[in-house]
Amino acid sequence: MSNVVNKIKSEVEEEKKEFKNIIKKSKIAKNSKLLKATHQGKISVGDITLPCAVLEDGTRIITQTSIFKAFKRPARGNARVINMPVFLDSKGLLPYVNKENRADLLAVFEYINIYGNITKGYKAEILPVVCDIYLEARQDGVLTTRQEPLAKMAEIIIRSLAKLGIIALVDEATGYQGDRQKDELQKILSAYISSELLPWQKRFPNEYYEQIAKLRNWNFDPLSHKRPQIIGKITNQIVYELLPDGVLDELRRLNPPNESGNRVHKFHQFLSLDIGNPNLEKHLAQIIVLMRISKNWSDFEDNLYEAFPRYGYPEKLL
Repeated sequence: MSNVVNKIKSEVEEEKKEFKNIIKKSKIAKNSKLLKATHQGKISVGDITLPCAVLEDGTRIITQTSIFKAFKRPARGNARVINMPVFLDSKGLLPYVNKENRADLLAVFEYINIYGNITKGYKAEILPVVCDIYLEARQDGVLTTRQEPLAKMAEIIIRSLAKLGIIALVDEATGYQGDRQKDELQKILSAYISSELLPWQKRFPNEYYEQIAKLRNWNFDPLSHKRPQIIGKITNQIVYELLPDGVLDELRRLNPPNESGNRVHKFHQFLSLDIGNPNLEKHLAQIIVLMRISKNWSDFEDNLYEAFPRYGYPEKLL
């Protein structure tokens, strides 16, 4: 039985990856034009503040001058080593720069800040990488006397970043955190919800209702379309609430109760044909499998908790 639950658990994880791909594919593709910053702010690292931004494709940025400011070094011109930031242009640091493809993060690029000015910056992940380079070089005893203070600054920065990741720091400082969640939710809903009401079509197989009746010791008549009133609540909790976050709220908004307190349409009529309904059918198949292997309703809920981590209600279903 545990193998069946674990299999469904793995399928749930794969579905999460699918929705992440939906978000990723909907991001703005990079091209020859300069990207624009949608959010700007400053993060506090130790006793210094560093300008940062989020670009329209979701890339988190710290400005080129932020790196110098972080290590309390004066900005200077071109690097002595080609394609290398000036704060890492010492030949003694090259072996550490090239380790683990770190060089990919070290490319400076231009973007347009929220004031319309062209600004140079790096991906925000560069900051902990630079710290690691200096600390590893110090451990191996290859730093010069002038570079030792930079390693000390790296220690301070790493300790500050350990409290909260650099990406989270940038998101919080720029105000992008809330907008990001709204944006990602909208992208999922756009893919999951149909732009037009679909004609009714049977989506819930009879076995779904038959298994519920079996586990709850109800009588089941396959020829009758009448269901206990609690079926709606059960379906919301074990089906629609386990779809991506925000989907059920949107379905409720699109399909509100009428004056009699009933909803005119079925929720699945609002799901898209290419993504929404196929995922609903896949989810129903998983639920039915869990019902089949369960001895009773309580056992089914235990299996549901294990297979779907999002099913985290403090109380059992009625």
